[in-house]
Amino acid sequence: MDLDPLDLADLVVRDAEVVDGSGGPSGRADVAVKDGRIVSIVQEAAAAGCARPRGVRELDAEGLVLCPGFIDMHAHSDLALVRDPDHSAKAAQGVTLEVVGQDGLSYAPVDDRTLAEVRRATTGWNGHGDDTDFTWRSVGEYLDRLDRGIAVNAAYLVPQGTVRMLVMGWEDREATPEELDRMRRLVAEGMEQGAVGMSSGLTYPPGMYARNAELRELCEVVASYGGYYSPHHRSYGAGALEAYREMVELARASGCPLHLTHATLNFGVNEGRAGELLSLLDEALAAGADITLDTYPYTPGCTTLAALLPSWAAEGGPETILRRLGEDATAERIRHDLEVTGSDGCHGVPVDWDTVEISGVSDPVLGAYTGRTVRESAELRGEAPWTTARRLLVEDRLGTTILQHVGHEDNVRAIMRHRIHTGGSDGILQGAKPHPRAYGTFPRYLGRYVRELGVLTLEECVARLTSRPAARLRLPDRGLVREGYRADLVLFDPATVAAGATFERPRALPTGIPYVLIDGRFVIDEGRRTDVRAGRAVRRTPR
Repeated sequence: MDLDPLDLADLVVRDAEVVDGSGGPSGRADVAVKDGRIVSIVQEAAAAGCARPRGVRELDAEGLVLCPGFIDMHAHSDLALVRDPDHSAKAAQGVTLEVVGQDGLSYAPVDDRTLAEVRRATTGWNGHGDDTDFTWRSVGEYLDRLDRGIAVNAAYLVPQGTVRMLVMGWEDREATPEELDRMRRLVAEGMEQGAVGMSSGLTYPPGMYARNAELRELCEVVASYGGYYSPHHRSYGAGALEAYREMVELARASGCPLHLTHATLNFGVNEGRAGELLSLLDEALAAGADITLDTYPYTPGCTTLAALLPSWAAEGGPETILRRLGEDATAERIRHDLEVTGSDGCHGVPVDWDTVEISGVSDPVLGAYTGRTVRESAELRGEAPWTTARRLLVEDRLGTTILQHVGHEDNVRAIMRHRIHTGGSDGILQGAKPHPRAYGTFPRYLGRYVRELGVLTLEECVARLTSRPAARLRLPDRGLVREGYRADLVLFDPATVAAGATFERPRALPTGIPYVLIDGRFVIDEGRRTDVRAGRAVRRTPR
């Protein structure tokens, strides 16, 4: 796609240090863009003998790195994309593509009843959605809605929990043959309509009630369409290694590629055990398994307070949960599972209320809880932590989000060094004090883990955030700086790039990322968000 010397490009980025996403060495070059594609790359060494490309706009990128746009492999922007035209949380980080439909719960495929229940179940992740025009019901209709123009591109995973809810409600039992057939059809329809794979939330109801035989049947459907399986598996705590092994075996049995999302090892029982996980994965890879994973570069996790409840307490859906919480005898049984036994919702580990920080509430009246741990709030009220947690669950109608301070830095660093690693924010945008990973994941990789700590080289880190996820998504023209590829590009200053977001100021925007382009159009220009909405749905590429 050489540019004719007499032809003007729409844009020429001059003298950028191009880190092309391959993992190979960088090089100084001029990069020309026309009609949303990269049409010419002129290396400095060749410039003396070649005419330099000319453009309608020519951008001096001296001192800046140019690389492909970042791909967020685990995002919770399902509603933010359709209701927030700005969406600087991701655009300002250099994210040009998000993968939504995560953790087995999202908004398609649904009927009217299921949509109402999903909205209730995901209030802590995405808000009530009262300001959203829910005109879609199928996966294809949701993707069509995204095609009307969004801040960044988005790909979609069929959410297994939503599919089960649509077919079986909130029941904890095996599917009948007829129900399993319908679930298989729904997954197939979602894949045919453009989904890139399927997600599960195996500590979240109702997806957690699925046995492995059921999951295998659905994964076989996904594999037949060239998609991948992305499970939030059954434990990140006491049973974490067994849960990882279970997913690896499920992928082997079904023939479905596996992407282990937010691949962490948390809680005290897993401190220093990343090597055991990586050995398990290396063994599977050596045997021919197709496995990738993503992580966020922080130690605390983030979920909803209701997610900690035992699975038996969640059966039947949100209203049933609230009824059980209102019954003293049942609430005491829940407390025992949480504080003594270790509920499956809390990954088999007895809850430590000192580590559970309230990050957001749905009812503003309850805002005083935000920023305090459950134990701190309980002490202020002169009551037991469970009493406070129970009151908050009921009064906030299960809409409370939390941070869990249960991670280990050595595990975070060890896992991000592995060759199958990619980046994912797991960014929940709700709440007065959300996890800073929603606004800071990608610049934090570049600033802290590349420049400050040297855990990764710049070239290798960029590959993990660009070409490697693009390969998992089977995108033939994204993830690399190559002629003919889409001009989804980021320019950043390697000396200053950093996450602005902190736990104290979680919505602060990053520094050192002055330009972001999607389809050759500036969504960030000189560090400011433009009014461009160049994002669209990115549908699965047929085999």
